[in-house]
Amino acid sequence: MERLTDGQRGHLAMLVFSALVAGSFTLGTRVANEIAPLALTAVRFLIAGVVIGVMAHVMGRFKPAHLQGLWRYGVLGGLLSAYFVLMFYGLQTAPPVSAAAVFTLTPVISGVIGWLFLRQVTTRWMALALTVGGIGAVIVIFRADWQLIRAFDIGRGEALYFIGCVAHAIYTPFVRLLNRGEPAIVSTFGVLVAGTVILTVVGWGDIQATPWMDLPVMVWIVILYLALFTSGMTFVLLQYAALRLPSAKVMAYTYLVPSWVILWELAFGGALPGGLVFVGIVLTGIALLMLLETKSERAV
Repeated sequence: MERLTDGQRGHLAMLVFSALVAGSFTLGTRVANEIAPLALTAVRFLIAGVVIGVMAHVMGRFKPAHLQGLWRYGVLGGLLSAYFVLMFYGLQTAPPVSAAAVFTLTPVISGVIGWLFLRQVTTRWMALALTVGGIGAVIVIFRADWQLIRAFDIGRGEALYFIGCVAHAIYTPFVRLLNRGEPAIVSTFGVLVAGTVILTVVGWGDIQATPWMDLPVMVWIVILYLALFTSGMTFVLLQYAALRLPSAKVMAYTYLVPSWVILWELAFGGALPGGLVFVGIVLTGIALLMLLETKSERAV
């Protein structure tokens, strides 16, 4: 089998990333009202930080030079903390497929941020693809109801989550901007530690008020999934891909998330979306295929 190039490995990392992230929507919706978002995010960051830290230590990845500029991890940790907290506030009222559609708007924002800070150029073809994906996302977010679109009647959950997605979109180009040569797993550990500290300080009241020993088993299952897969593994995958692909192309894989969410929902006994909502999901898939057709895989 021919050895994969750096670009191909970056694409594979983001494919796995999109499937794991999708699971957080389906599972998160089922426990979003059982535990405060700040408390949930703090404990998942803590667990993920311990696991990633042990892995990095065993692999011998820590170097003294990685301690330089610790403020960088604070910036990245703050951005991701904001994203995850607002995601779970949003999931308290937003349907999982609709929330996933909001997530697909991040490539457009990420492309703009990437140009502003890294001068990563978005070609006309990529711009067209992002537009197609954005239209598809809007159709799903407003549930294909033209009256809701005219009135801009977006749900509170979707609105809160959109703010979080802006933080996530900023995070992606900042991974490269603030990287000083440390491996992805080391950067991930630093981000998780910084995020844990920030969330503990900001959410201490919610953490103290949470009846940890009386939480339903499903809540702990979701916390472990979020910690090990969508706080640990996906951070590594995103860091890895962001160092090999342009920001807009990295975030293009968010267009797969609504489709993955549908599969997750079906696995949990949900129903297929109907009518024009499904058309919106198809458009997001087309946008991904268009972005993958771009010739250059070099992160500029």
